Amino acid sequence: MSFWEGLWRGRDRQFESGNAATTSIELTKRRPSVSLTKQGAATGNLRVNLSWRMRTSDIEGRSKRGGRGSLRHPLKMFKPDVVQAHTQGMVNVDLDLGCLYEMTDGAKGVVQPLGNFFGDLNAPPYVKLSGDDRFGSASGETLYVNLDYRESIKRLLFFVYIYDQTPAFDRTHAKVTLYPSNGPRIEIELDEHAPQARSCAVITVENVKGELVVRREVKFVYGFQAELDRLYGWGLQWGRGYKAKADR
Repeated sequence: MSFWEGLWRGRDRQFESGNAATTSIELTKRRPSVSLTKQGAATGNLRVNLSWRMRTSDIEGRSKRGGRGSLRHPLKMFKPDVVQAHTQGMVNVDLDLGCLYEMTDGAKGVVQPLGNFFGDLNAPPYVKLSGDDRFGSASGETLYVNLDYRESIKRLLFFVYIYDQTPAFDRTHAKVTLYPSNGPRIEIELDEHAPQARSCAVITVENVKGELVVRREVKFVYGFQAELDRLYGWGLQWGRGYKAKADR
């Protein structure tokens, strides 16, 4: 384990949300929602993780384009045809995880890497981003929600967007996984074909008469946060944002 990976994992420990679940629930079009309250997971820290891997077809396409190079290195033909994790060596994409929030007192905002809106776990909005994965670590990007303050939360919208790179949702197997404090993890695959989309509304967590309900959305849009805002009626003011260049 590298020094930086160890440091990253050390930062994550302060937000841990209980034991890792050994079973999972996949939210699909046929089964779009699940109640955290009914499975006894409406307290503690809810961990929301974004991860992705390349599609096999994309790797195969690259292999065909470099045909003569493959003949020079025939052993490459026997390498696995799926590359795990967020590697930018194969696809130059910076996937970011964000969250639009609305509190019961009417306060609204966003938690996301862009603009360094990292949130707060023990004060409103009770949502915190662990960091910005710029180069593709194995742990991906993770948001934490402190459900001990669930009565203050009206609704949350978790979304994924591609920051300032070529749209490539159709070339990745992106997945968002929720790890509640109790019960099985909840998985949502971003598996719909939307090659030019730059953003995707993935899931909502809504307080419905005291019950916390997770609902699959998976709605791709061709713009960024402002378009997601209009789609779900958040009513925030948006402007173009940039990230400072980071050294590798």
